Amino acid sequence: MVIVIGSITVQTESLADALKISQEHVVRSRAEPGCISHAVHADAENPNRLVFVERWESMSALEQHFQVPASGEFITRLGSLTSTAPEMNIYQSSEIKRH
Repeated sequence: MVIVIGSITVQTESLADALKISQEHVVRSRAEPGCISHAVHADAENPNRLVFVERWESMSALEQHFQVPASGEFITRLGSLTSTAPEMNIYQSSEIKRH
């Protein structure tokens, strides 16, 4: 499984727009092949910071997600509302089952 943790801080006056387009992106992404989960959260310490948590079946599924034109449009639209550069980390992972 591939896990993506990303974040971006948006301008205060742009928060509502950023949340709207982020939620649209999340809903669309969840329907893509290989998407296990995709969510956006507001940071409890800085509500202008949006945190994205994604789980994908494989790196190839994630790469296909990056190639979807709507994903590129989302990055462009969200980027115009930011006050800091986006951060994104990608991890290869396997679940540890607890008994």
